[in-house]
Amino acid sequence: MIEYVQSGVHNALWFIVAIAIMVAFHEFGHFWVARRFGVKVLRFSVGFSFGVFKPLWRWRGRDGVEYQIGSIPLGGYVKLLDEREGPVAEADLPRAFNRQPVGVRIAVFAAGPVFNFILAIVFFWLMLMVGVPGLKPVLAEPAAGTAAAAAGLHEGERIVSLNGRAIDSFDALRTDLIKNVFTRQPTGLVVQGQDGTRRPVTLDLAKVRSDPQYLFDDLGLDVYQPPIEPVLAAITPGSPADQAGLKAGDRAIALDGVPLKSFQEFSRGVSGKAGQVIKLDVQRGGQLLHISVIPLLVTDHGVSIARIGASAKLMAKDDKLWQDLQIKQQYGPVEAMPLALQATWDTAVTVVEFVGHMFVGDISTKNISGPINTAQVVGLSASIGLWAFLKIIAIVSLNLGIVNLLPVPLLDGGQILYGLVELVKGSPLSERAQAFGQQIGLTLLVLLMGLAFYNDLARLIG
Repeated sequence: MIEYVQSGVHNALWFIVAIAIMVAFHEFGHFWVARRFGVKVLRFSVGFSFGVFKPLWRWRGRDGVEYQIGSIPLGGYVKLLDEREGPVAEADLPRAFNRQPVGVRIAVFAAGPVFNFILAIVFFWLMLMVGVPGLKPVLAEPAAGTAAAAAGLHEGERIVSLNGRAIDSFDALRTDLIKNVFTRQPTGLVVQGQDGTRRPVTLDLAKVRSDPQYLFDDLGLDVYQPPIEPVLAAITPGSPADQAGLKAGDRAIALDGVPLKSFQEFSRGVSGKAGQVIKLDVQRGGQLLHISVIPLLVTDHGVSIARIGASAKLMAKDDKLWQDLQIKQQYGPVEAMPLALQATWDTAVTVVEFVGHMFVGDISTKNISGPINTAQVVGLSASIGLWAFLKIIAIVSLNLGIVNLLPVPLLDGGQILYGLVELVKGSPLSERAQAFGQQIGLTLLVLLMGLAFYNDLARLIG
């Protein structure tokens, strides 16, 4: 219980830090562009405050703007001088937002999302200079029935390129494959075998589902792991393994008559047999034992898999086999910039395609995450290292910018849409039409946030 509370506090603190950075930069975009066009800014707020939730800090700058940090760290706003929100002094009328040309108003609304994109570029750039650890794109043995197995890929082979683009890490391989699954583009791989020979391979993505819940299972591309001895290092009390009489130190020799060379083979043999009796040949000291055990279906990070409650001895990080698989991609400031731009573009395209596939039903709305899940991911990234924290801020900032550009009233994209309609028809939409749009927008946002919170809670309970 104490560990759970500590983890929750850790995640919440890092989530607040991340949100503060992204929201502050987003609102600074609105603030900076408005000031450049001579619009008077009344207040700049990071976080919200209303009712009993008083501002944590409030001060007035020499520029006359009221700056504040709200007590609710979910968003922020820039309040501009506007006749629609109260009386404006005669001398300030030229600086009122509602009196600005429609092009200026569109630019002010667009500035927030644009600054989120700039923030993503900066953080990807910083990440690449800090250095990103990873694994070489060496494959584990694909499961039967997957796209990788159908293509004839095998354990120990390394992916050299994908559609002519060099692949340096397993993370880059997964990223490129996700894009190809979304677009259904033909995927040509160049594969290098353990003997150094290279061969072309065509990966058929026609039957690979777009939903992240199934995508990687359908692909069958997993990173190769150096073989671990099939020794049961620890047995969970009360687990099927414990009840069957297995002991720590037992060496699994065979599973259902099939000889085992590694713990990975043992784990794969168990994973698909929930509720079925499996027969293990186990060596304990000088004895050869025959033990039957029934795996249970467990859920780990949303994935259901059969387990018996036996774990392997962890391989040391300095083991030569692991060292041979590890890489670190680190670049200088000049070299990192085009790579940061490419990473930003690739991520943005993937997010847009993800949203598009969700609208047409290819991807379940269960993949929508709210603040609870986001806090968990941010907290985990902070625990992994600086590079991971920088990466998650870049990705979430991109998501924030893209979502804000959706043509939904109350969001920046909805206000930009109003401006474009005004440009076309030569006059603003009626107040009644705008009020109706705001009601629709509010309803959509409440439904979206409700769904996001529901999914977060379902993941926690599950």
